[in-house]
Amino acid sequence: MVADLLQQGYLDALLSVRRNAELILDNLSEGIIAHDLGRRFFFFNRAAEEITGLSRQEVLGQDCHAIFPDKFCSSHCSFCNGMALPDFPNAPYPVTIRSRDGETKQVEMFVVPLKDSRQRPIGVVASLRDMTREFELAQRLGEIEQFAGIIGRDSKMQAIYQTIRELAERDVPVLIQGESGTGKELVASAIHNEGNRAGKRFVTINCGALPDTLLESELFGHVRGAFTGAIRDKKGRFELADGGTIFLDEVGDVSPAMQVKLLRVLQDGTFQRLGSEHTVRVDVRVISATHKNLREEIAAGNFREDLYYRLCVVPVLLPPLRERRHDIPLLVEHFLRHDTPGLHAQPPTLAHATLDLLMEFDWPGNIRELQNIIRYLLVKCPQGLIEPRCLPPDFRPCHLASVNMPPRAGKRGKLEQDQVRRALQQTAGNKVRAAQLLGVGRATLYRFLDHNSGDV
Repeated sequence: MVADLLQQGYLDALLSVRRNAELILDNLSEGIIAHDLGRRFFFFNRAAEEITGLSRQEVLGQDCHAIFPDKFCSSHCSFCNGMALPDFPNAPYPVTIRSRDGETKQVEMFVVPLKDSRQRPIGVVASLRDMTREFELAQRLGEIEQFAGIIGRDSKMQAIYQTIRELAERDVPVLIQGESGTGKELVASAIHNEGNRAGKRFVTINCGALPDTLLESELFGHVRGAFTGAIRDKKGRFELADGGTIFLDEVGDVSPAMQVKLLRVLQDGTFQRLGSEHTVRVDVRVISATHKNLREEIAAGNFREDLYYRLCVVPVLLPPLRERRHDIPLLVEHFLRHDTPGLHAQPPTLAHATLDLLMEFDWPGNIRELQNIIRYLLVKCPQGLIEPRCLPPDFRPCHLASVNMPPRAGKRGKLEQDQVRRALQQTAGNKVRAAQLLGVGRATLYRFLDHNSGDV
């Protein structure tokens, strides 16, 4: 009898502790949700109800994937059944969700594993912070520095972020245009990840890097014996992307013959594998990109107008880095942190004079070129302060190249020794930039130097 009373007292104490813990968690402003290894919810506090618009009665005991779409956890989904949990992000990450009443909310999410006394995983607990008001305020102030992995606070980038959000809600073809190195694939990936196909595949292919025969096989697949070396059936990128998104990079480089084949799959979603008469049907969102002006290519007869309108329901024009110079410090800071070797290594810092030179450069290779320069600097000056002397020998900001610029060659491209000498001095011996200053082709300058090697 005494033992029973003691046991009952112990249970009452446990229940009291649990009720008090739940009371505390229920009064937090952050949403707290938890599920077991079978993804069944066993805790869902009041703030989580307010953020999601769902009541705990309809959530508790239900499978997480049945309650929320795959994109709820972005790419950080805790696990699919199993005793081993993957690595968790070690910092909060942003997620865009749609509540039950249809309101889009910007949520900051943090996920940690639950373990028993033997450190075995028993589930997952996640905290949710509704950051919608802060997000909207920052947007109004033009202070959003990152969006879906894209970095920039310039007004042109704010417009790009808004366009991505709009396109994520509309399952239409998108054409991204911009110079090489402006981040076209990042934008394509963001449109996919923010949309309703986020849980499906995002398949990429560089159309300009492959000859026609290989490109056709890569896009549409082939059957065994279709050509020499085709020893087995192979799915193409369109089949692999079924239900998701395919990204056609450098679509402006596709030949006229391949344009016809692309047009068909864009019109009705069907195609045939190379060497097969069987028609394959797919459900794929198409996002394409090019560094070319496709309207000019159409006028020149190099690109089909009907294909252009199939690809370009909504155009996205990415600005070159020289048109958003104020984003350069942000990008530099990001690359210094991201590319510094060692998990806990302290990245070096740029001297003001070095940053000024980076700000003044025209960046013909855009963000890709800037990242390349930062990687170079991390090799040359891995610690401490990065001075201007650490920059590559051929790095010269645009304003330096224009000071005392030598007169350009005449209409007939005739060069003089003094002109060439001054151009080479101002570009630190860089023949490509010297040719640009002189207004001649590289071959012209090389021929001149070959004939006047002892005088220049």
